[in-house]
Amino acid sequence: MNYQNYYPNQKLFIPENKKIVLVGGCFDIIHFGHVQFLEKAKQTGDYLIVALEPDERIIQHKKRAPTHTQTERAYNLLALRHVDQIIMLPLLHEFQDYYALVQAINPHIIAITNNDPQLSNKQKQADAINAQLVIVTNVIGTFSSSHIYNSF
Repeated sequence: MNYQNYYPNQKLFIPENKKIVLVGGCFDIIHFGHVQFLEKAKQTGDYLIVALEPDERIIQHKKRAPTHTQTERAYNLLALRHVDQIIMLPLLHEFQDYYALVQAINPHIIAITNNDPQLSNKQKQADAINAQLVIVTNVIGTFSSSHIYNSF
């Protein structure tokens, strides 16, 4: 598998001579909206890296246990042709923690959806490393892991 664990102050393996695109998220139950987002993100560059949130983030943010473990989610994401690499995140808390991650990856593009709740923070991170923040897709209808989870 093409994934690696991330630890603060760690040097990451990032390929050179590629236009790197970074996305982040939980991707607990992969659905049509996720696939569309990842496909459009990949179209903005050569190499797509997913910063994959840990199980604890799902518990905190979505107020439920994850359907799949972080390792299972990494495996599922890597099965998608658009995803080139996964960075397995520990539980990060502060803006500085995420900023250090973005600096370590140093992407050319940070891809987001139109309603990303971290838009202003991601714009600051992109500006600080001279990356481009690109809105690649709108949120598509009722496609959400939580919606799917709660419908069963």
